[in-house]
Amino acid sequence: MGFILVITGAIFWGVGGTVAQKLFRDYSIEVNWLVTTRLLIAGFLLLSVQYFMKDRDQILDIWKHKRTAFQLTTFGLLGMLAVQYTYMASIQHGNAAVATLLQYLAPAMIIIYLTLRKKTVLTRNDVIAITLALVGSFFLLTNGSISHLSVPLPAIVWGVLSAVSLAFYTLYAISLLKYYDSLVVVGWAMIIGGFVLSFIHPPWQIDLSSLPMEAYVYLIFVILFGTMIAFWFYIESLQSLLPKETSLLGTLEPLAAVLATVFWLQESFGIVQWLGTACIFGLILILAFSKKTSKET
Repeated sequence: MGFILVITGAIFWGVGGTVAQKLFRDYSIEVNWLVTTRLLIAGFLLLSVQYFMKDRDQILDIWKHKRTAFQLTTFGLLGMLAVQYTYMASIQHGNAAVATLLQYLAPAMIIIYLTLRKKTVLTRNDVIAITLALVGSFFLLTNGSISHLSVPLPAIVWGVLSAVSLAFYTLYAISLLKYYDSLVVVGWAMIIGGFVLSFIHPPWQIDLSSLPMEAYVYLIFVILFGTMIAFWFYIESLQSLLPKETSLLGTLEPLAAVLATVFWLQESFGIVQWLGTACIFGLILILAFSKKTSKET
């Protein structure tokens, strides 16, 4: 079940990012408004599911303890809001494919963090994987030429920050999931992030009356599938998978984003950039093989 959840969530996350890019590009939807709106609506829907289908007492109980209340607030701001905003900002300045691939430097960051904390030993495969991540990112962002970047610098900065946020998001949620359902943790985190961002860009300050019907369909997809289900399934998978495994399986997200960006939005990708993409996926295969070998031994 953990495998099914993280794979489904990753695909929705990747395609949702591409759909968001279309909203930015073709319908002039503002990134702050979209992040605020999707967080508030998706968070409310997740808590509603918890209320009607699971233990409704958990919804308020998580706020009755200072420690969990602090952890939830931290997770909502530095995890959920940070992941959402940095990822969308990278898409707005660049494209969904590059933003998603940069975000998936997170597995390498998780390995480095766990090694520094002496929770795992740095292996040869880990070093190879990190090297592939750096080389792949170089090819992806420069298209093989040091003299220029193939995507704007702001897209790169936001993309790297997105990777840092995803690494934190994956690791920090574990302690909360020991005591509370993923619906409660993710739902409240989304509402916290959306509430804070509302002070910067109130969600009601936009005129949607001029949008065509297809734009509304894209908005609904981004909110329901690219946000609510994607984040819920990703966090729920941590109930049965290790953070390293979840982050590895989550790399179906960049595959979905790249394919959707290139074939649906008709974004150009050079040969060297495809080589960079191959390096990123090579990194994932190395880590996955390393994990499989360690289990067998």
